[in-house]
Amino acid sequence: MPAAYLISTSEITDPELMQEYVRKAGPTSGPYGAELLASTTEVAHMDGTWKPSRVVLFRFPSMERAKAWYDSPEYQAIVDMRLRAAESSLIFVEGME
Repeated sequence: MPAAYLISTSEITDPELMQEYVRKAGPTSGPYGAELLASTTEVAHMDGTWKPSRVVLFRFPSMERAKAWYDSPEYQAIVDMRLRAAESSLIFVEGME
């Protein structure tokens, strides 16, 4: 089963609320096997129109585990904090086997 990757981009509008979200969100992903690979504002725009100022990248053991984390009661209890603290997008992509 291939790994799945969470890619999130954001333009933070409420830094204090985002800090609270990050503090609460971190522990919710561990039980689903998530590994934080990147969380940075060091983004090198090379071409195209996509110009995020912040990127977060996680690896999950599978798409099933990634979706289970997102749908979990623990994460659903705080996801609104991210949506209020930033203009953000979050996607899952399946990796190569």
